[in-house]
Amino acid sequence: MDDRPEGHQAPKPDLAAAVRRARAENAERAEAIADLREIEAGRLALLESALKAVVRQTPPGVDMFDLTLTQGERPRVYIDMVAFVDMGRDRRTYRFFQDTLHGRVLIAESQQIDPIAAAVTNYVARRLVERERALASGCAVGAGQTPDAWPMRTAEPAGEAGRDPSPPASAHAESARPVPTAAEQAKRPRRGWGHRLGSAFSFLLMTLGSITLILLLALGGYVAWTIRVRDLWAHYIGHPPF
Repeated sequence: MDDRPEGHQAPKPDLAAAVRRARAENAERAEAIADLREIEAGRLALLESALKAVVRQTPPGVDMFDLTLTQGERPRVYIDMVAFVDMGRDRRTYRFFQDTLHGRVLIAESQQIDPIAAAVTNYVARRLVERERALASGCAVGAGQTPDAWPMRTAEPAGEAGRDPSPPASAHAESARPVPTAAEQAKRPRRGWGHRLGSAFSFLLMTLGSITLILLLALGGYVAWTIRVRDLWAHYIGHPPF
């Protein structure tokens, strides 16, 4: 008889309890993420309010900037189609990005709203200057020679509106072409009997050649039929037709 005390037995694993604990942890994590996302969206909303005054100062008729706060997994404040502000991983740092042909560029980064607002203001000013330069270059092109890709048509004067339109260049060319005289027409070489006989002889040779080729093909087919194809026909199909 063993008088030793029994050792401590490990508890049996309980899957249901583990599932309950996992669900509770997931709910706590989701609540924490939701709280962080709400805090992040609130800070971006404050930045959006500060930037509205900057966008309002743009000239009328300029629709380049569309200040929008997007909600999602990563809330962002879009300045235009290529620039936006989001929060860093610490959910406290504002980051101002611009998408360029060479990748995404970080323009400004700060935990305060004022430096980001100043950077956005400078960005808006640069975009407006670029727009003015583009418009000025377009006006310069329009004032000079008009490219071929831009067809332009000017209105006719009132005094010339009732006149017949000028004939096209092709009509002028046709009218300017000299008409041959009777002497020039007489000097032209005429087709003689020799030329006509040569043409008829060529046509005859072509016809004879075509007939000869057809006869040779028919003869070759007949020889092939009598030598090999007729036996194959009788073996695989039946009695040959001839």
